[in-house]
Amino acid sequence: ISRRTAEISAAIEQGIKFLLLYDIAAAAYPFGSGEKPSSSWFKFGFPLGYIADVLQVLEALVALGEAQNPKLTEAVDFILSKRDAAGRWKLENTYRGKMWADIEQKGKPSKWVTLRAMRVLKTVYS
Repeated sequence: ISRRTAEISAAIEQGIKFLLLYDIAAAAYPFGSGEKPSSSWFKFGFPLGYIADVLQVLEALVALGEAQNPKLTEAVDFILSKRDAAGRWKLENTYRGKMWADIEQKGKPSKWVTLRAMRVLKTVYS
């Protein structure tokens, strides 16, 4: 953090303000085209690539110190709603067949998505 220039810090603050202006869980952001968000926004995946999801935005906001921000409540509730009875999250979005090696199986519990979700929840609830 101390190595950030004033310009970088200002850009981060501007990004945080933009992300928190809208309901993350509803993807209520302005769209360049179309009338609704991509369904990928609501599907958790691993590895991360060019497709963002609700969980990725929460990971970024939590890493930037916003874990206790009440504007994250709906998004945190959304993450919790996707947890199965065993406390795991499924791999819903994948680059399967597009990489050198496939990682996990779509539609099955994912150790990587579960890790991502648990890291966010640990920070939010600590």
